Amino acid sequence: MEIPGPLVPFDHQPRQRIVYGLNEVDRVGALARELGANRVLLVTDPGIVAAGHAGRVAGNLAAAGLHVAMFDKVEENPTTAQVARCLAVAATEKIDFLVGIGGGSSMDTAKGTNFLLTNGGEMKDYWGVGKATKPMLPLIAIPTTAGTGSECQSAALIADDVTHQKMACLDPKAMARIAILDPSLTVSQPRRVAACTGIDAVSHAVETCVTKKRTPLSQMYSREAFRLCVRNFPVVMQRGADVNARGEMMLGAAFAGTAIENSMLGAGHSAANPLTAHFDIPHGQAIGLMLPHVVRFNGEDPSCERSYGDMLSAANIPSLGSKSAAHRLASLIEELLVAAGLNARLRDLGVTEGSVPGLSIEAAKQWTANFNPRAITAVDFEVFYRAAL
Repeated sequence: MEIPGPLVPFDHQPRQRIVYGLNEVDRVGALARELGANRVLLVTDPGIVAAGHAGRVAGNLAAAGLHVAMFDKVEENPTTAQVARCLAVAATEKIDFLVGIGGGSSMDTAKGTNFLLTNGGEMKDYWGVGKATKPMLPLIAIPTTAGTGSECQSAALIADDVTHQKMACLDPKAMARIAILDPSLTVSQPRRVAACTGIDAVSHAVETCVTKKRTPLSQMYSREAFRLCVRNFPVVMQRGADVNARGEMMLGAAFAGTAIENSMLGAGHSAANPLTAHFDIPHGQAIGLMLPHVVRFNGEDPSCERSYGDMLSAANIPSLGSKSAAHRLASLIEELLVAAGLNARLRDLGVTEGSVPGLSIEAAKQWTANFNPRAITAVDFEVFYRAAL
């Protein structure tokens, strides 16, 4: 009989309402009015405008009698300059409510704007946890991808324009009051976007399952997120119009985001971030390449091996004979990467042997490395990068 591990305490206080279902986005106007909205800033990107989703939401808000302003210049990996531009629109329009629609970048930009509009200062003032002293405006988050889980997190990830350092600004007040998960919004996305964001969602489930801050609650979300994502990701890749699979992917991404909120991330994201910063490799592609090596590394910890095994069992993933759970999980991630049609080697994405030492030093300094279950150094990251070349 297995001896239970030590009791792990946690303090969970849900702060968010989740609205899930096909065409539920059409409730946004009524939901905003319930929260007292009058003047709304809709934060989004040009692709969401072109797809018609921003217009759909803006029309619904206007039909509810609300004034609607729009900032539609969000770019991938938002920076302090981008937040400043969004803030200028918010201040001019005297808004009292925010709606972020799009990928994680739109939601992060909306959160970043909320920090500065309500609390003043610069984004670097909020780098860390709980540094906002004043109340923040209500926010509705509407993801159009199944990936970041930003809709269920209180963090704004904003890069400093000068240093290029990605700052994680976390505060409970920044959490979206309502997240609307509507799979009808994801059907129009390009296959490659669905591939990268889907791998990202899987990676969140895998990393949160074993971090130093994991709890029974966070692991419950991690396991269910993993089950939903690995079951539905191949379906989305093969049949992009399948709204049931897309809906379950959205739910899996949201659950993984909730797991992040309760347990943070690990060394896989530490390794991926420098690749995105220096080689413009999409985050999902980068994490898909690096995570298998981190999983095998962490699998040498018996508690991680057990957690990986529990996650595979929850998803009904068969074992590979005498291979460890970590080995099976790493192989599965590599299989998903191939099924998604994403690159399987860093060298094919422009990464060279000579860049490895610098990438490794930077990866070791990433804040998520602190939560990895096994202590990790730049030397370990060098091994990962060289293996991924």
